[in-house]
Amino acid sequence: MNLRTGGFVVVMLCSLALARDLGQDEALRLREQGLIQPMEQLLQKALERHPGAKLLEVELEEDDDVYVYEFELLTPGGVVREIKLNASNGQLLKDEVDD
Repeated sequence: MNLRTGGFVVVMLCSLALARDLGQDEALRLREQGLIQPMEQLLQKALERHPGAKLLEVELEEDDDVYVYEFELLTPGGVVREIKLNASNGQLLKDEVDD
């Protein structure tokens, strides 16, 4: 392994450590405390960006003390989109083709 590759591995490991997937119980607790919006409400917002799309997957993550819903949608054209919304205020953080 050369030094450049080794540095890339360290950067990747550090970035992976920043985001944490949240379980169903924790998501319910955060919703009841008013810290995040209901997933259904933000899913509707994501689907409005791509009419006719179907939900493939949803995750709730905590990334740098920000709660984020990550939605994977399959558009009618067969393209998978990754949409990230701030779970607290619904702000769009990302909408791009998923690799």
